[in-house]
Amino acid sequence: MNRILADTIITGLPPLSHCRARVLILGSMPGAVSLSQQQYYAHPRNLFWPIMATLAGVNADLPYPEKTQALINSGVALWDVIGSCQRSGSLDSAIRDEQVNDFAGFFRCHSELAAIGFNGAKAWQSFKRYVLPLQIVPQHISLITLPSTSPAHAAMSFDAKLAQWQQLRPFLSD
Repeated sequence: MNRILADTIITGLPPLSHCRARVLILGSMPGAVSLSQQQYYAHPRNLFWPIMATLAGVNADLPYPEKTQALINSGVALWDVIGSCQRSGSLDSAIRDEQVNDFAGFFRCHSELAAIGFNGAKAWQSFKRYVLPLQIVPQHISLITLPSTSPAHAAMSFDAKLAQWQQLRPFLSD
């Protein structure tokens, strides 16, 4: 059985974005399936793409390059708070020695950003702990915590998650 050792340093994915993005959705760190496929939210039971299908009109059945382009066209950027860390498996609770991504550079290049949605508690906690103290987040950006779309957060129904994710709707491009 393949196992990622606890002391293995893993590196996240690059941001998917356009300079005119209005919404940034931040996860904590991609899971093992996403990292192996080099695709955001690649786990088949992750509800991210079905939520984006409803929220932003992105066809979740499209091939990955096409659905990510459709998401970008709707004004959404994807990234993670954590750029690298140590983790065994895919659970956020197993993340250790996290290093955050370069948000100062991201904010400089994305001046139209109006909202950041945090996909799960770990993304928000890491951002609050490591990024907010740097005082680099533009004051006009709304910070919105959202329930995780991960299959590990299965206690909440799709409809309940979607209702919370609707908070992003006013910031999306039509």
